[in-house]
Amino acid sequence: MSRGSGKGLSLKDKLDGNELDLSLCDLNEVPVRELAALPKATILDLSCNNLISLPSDFCSLMHLVKLDLSKNRLQQLPLDFGRLVNLQHLDLLNNRLVTLPVSFAQLKNLKWLDLKDNPLDPVLAKVAGDCLDEKQCKQAAVKVLQHMKAIQSEQDRQRQRKLQAEREMEKKREAEQRAKEAQERELRKREKAEEKERRRREYDAQKAAKQEMEKKTKKETVHTRKPASSSRPPQPPRHKPSWSRSVLRVLLFVLFCILCTLAACKLTELQHQPLCVSVNTLYEDVVAALQNHKMLQNMLQHNSQQ
Repeated sequence: MSRGSGKGLSLKDKLDGNELDLSLCDLNEVPVRELAALPKATILDLSCNNLISLPSDFCSLMHLVKLDLSKNRLQQLPLDFGRLVNLQHLDLLNNRLVTLPVSFAQLKNLKWLDLKDNPLDPVLAKVAGDCLDEKQCKQAAVKVLQHMKAIQSEQDRQRQRKLQAEREMEKKREAEQRAKEAQERELRKREKAEEKERRRREYDAQKAAKQEMEKKTKKETVHTRKPASSSRPPQPPRHKPSWSRSVLRVLLFVLFCILCTLAACKLTELQHQPLCVSVNTLYEDVVAALQNHKMLQNMLQHNSQQ
C-alpha cells in the first residue's frame, strides 16, 4: 500500500486474525474496495491518518465491529453511517466533527463511543460528556444513541406533520376545485333557466299580441258588416260576402305593400337601389299621367261650358 492512495500493498499483509491495522499510513482516502474483500477484518484501525471525509460506500462495510478513526481531520460522517449496524466500538477522538448524522441512531449495537476533542455542538457535547474511562465511554454511547434517536423521532414527526399538512392542503385544493366546479355548474344552470324564462316570456308576448291582433281584426270586421246589414237585406248565400271580403283584404294588403314600398324607396337610404329607382320612376310616370289626364278633363270641361 503506497502512502496517500492506500493502493499498492495487499491489505492481507496487515491483517492479523480479525484485526486490520492501517494507522499511521498517511492515508488521504479509505481503500473501501480492498476492505470489502476482507469480511474477516471486523476490527479496523484507521487512526492517525489524513482523512477529511469518508466515502459513502464506506457504509457498506457492515461486517465492522470495532472502528478507530481517531486523530484524523474528519469534518462529518456519511449520512447513512447508521448502516454499520454491527458496530460496537467507535473511536472518533480528536477530529473536526460538529454534528452526527441522524442515521447514527440506528447503531443499536454500539456499546462504546469517544467524541472527545471535537468542536461538537454544545448540546451534543453535553450529552456525550467525557470519555476518560471505560464506564464514561459506555455511558457516552448510550446517551448519544438516545439523543440521536430523539432527534430522529422529532424529524420523523416533523416529516409526518409536513406530509399531513401537504395532504390537508391537497384536500383543501380539491375541495375548493369541487366547490368552484359546482358553482360554475349552478351558474350555467341558472343562466340556462333565465334564458328559457326569457324565451317563454317572448313567446307569451308574441302569442298575446297575435291574439290581440285577431280580436282587433274581428272587431273591425264586425263594424264593417253592421252598416251593410242595416242598409241592405241579408244576403242568402254566405260564401259570396266571405269571398268579397277576402278579395277586399287582398286588395288592401297589396295597396298597403305598394305604399310601404313607395315610402321605403322615397324616405330611406334604399332609394338609390336599382329596384327603388325603378319604383320611383314608375311612380313619377303614373303621377305625371294622372296630372295630364286631369288637365285634359279641365280643358274639355272649359270648352263644353263655352
